[in-house]
Amino acid sequence: MTLSSEYEHRKKLNKIREDVNKRVKDVRDHFAKIERVKTEALKKIEEMRRSAEQDTRKLEEDIMKSDLTSDTKKTLASDIATLRKEIEDRGTELRTRISGTVIPS
Repeated sequence: MTLSSEYEHRKKLNKIREDVNKRVKDVRDHFAKIERVKTEALKKIEEMRRSAEQDTRKLEEDIMKSDLTSDTKKTLASDIATLRKEIEDRGTELRTRISGTVIPS
């Protein structure tokens, strides 16, 4: 009877071990998904930054070529600089927020 009882207990222990291993694998899969989403988010932030930089550079060139007064050109250049700073601040904020969601391995 003791051998049978020991066998049953080991069987239960193995079942628990299998269940734990399955759950650990599931959690690791979730971590991998989170990392993929974070990577995609960082790519989108970089894409936003590049696109905004291109657009502001083109606008800046158009303004310089235009026949606007020098005061107007200076004001618009200042607005562009402010917008660039806003874009950089928002990008930094988003990158910081994403890096703050780091999950230990």
